[in-house]
Amino acid sequence: MNEHKETTMLSRVADSLYWMSRYLERAEHTARLIDVDLQLRLDQSPEAGAGRWLPLLEALQVPAPEDGRIDATTLTNLVTLDRTNPSSIISCVAAARENLRQVREQCSTEMWEQLNRLYLQVNGTPASEAWTLHSYVFFRAVQEGAHLFQGVTDSTMSHGEGWHYIQLGRFVERTDAIARLIGMHFNRLPQPLDQAVESEEYLEWVGLLKSCAAFEAYCKTYTAELRPLRVAQFLLLNPECPHSVRFSVDKVHVALTAIAELTERKADQPVRLAGRLRATLSFSQIDEILAGGAAAYVESVRWQCAQVNAAIHQIYFDYSVESALVA
Repeated sequence: MNEHKETTMLSRVADSLYWMSRYLERAEHTARLIDVDLQLRLDQSPEAGAGRWLPLLEALQVPAPEDGRIDATTLTNLVTLDRTNPSSIISCVAAARENLRQVREQCSTEMWEQLNRLYLQVNGTPASEAWTLHSYVFFRAVQEGAHLFQGVTDSTMSHGEGWHYIQLGRFVERTDAIARLIGMHFNRLPQPLDQAVESEEYLEWVGLLKSCAAFEAYCKTYTAELRPLRVAQFLLLNPECPHSVRFSVDKVHVALTAIAELTERKADQPVRLAGRLRATLSFSQIDEILAGGAAAYVESVRWQCAQVNAAIHQIYFDYSVESALVA
């Protein structure tokens, strides 16, 4: 009976830590995308800026309003403070806090205080037109709050199994979000692959890099001349950029390998699936990827990432007690 109870508790703790981390990463990603979008609108005509609203909702997997009418205020409130939208920032931060509350004893006091502080800040923000005019302050605060939580976690939590589940959740979420954003962007902006982009399209490519927190790192590698071939290579295959797909998948594989070594459960499948995806990214050539279509490639990455997520749930969260005892 004791072994029974311990297995269930470990499953619940792992699930909560994993999803807490995914929700917080999702909130931070959403805040950065909207922040970048609002900045780009300052340098574009209203007609050019309006064309990005629906793709932005698509990138965040948020359904457009039924009446089809959307403007900056509607968009901002929908993805930020709309409690009926499960992917809004306020919903994600609340879900992250609730998951951590359920396993409060597993985290440090500093972690709980930081996430609770971010929750209270987001929850106390009024939805109004006046707020929308100064929303960039809010979006920066969400990003900084999430980054601070990550730093506090790394500094105050033992780097054992629970810590690795937090890393795993963060980078599974990041892999899918960045891949989806890249695919949407390359579908939307056809461009000669190895020619420098100009005019208003330049801002769109700057926006993609900034949405991946990668513009400055890209410029240090390639200069500020933006070529779709280089942008794709940097965001998909660069092993050192924290928001590249390759970097994120590497971190997923590292976390799964560590968890497999720390647990007695047989965990070959998640590690093998993540390893296969890691190998795909390690040995891919960007010209071959773009020749076959960047959108198709990232959809394949997202599908493999979904397979990893399903295996994680099957092995670590949803397994039967009987299978755990046999393992």
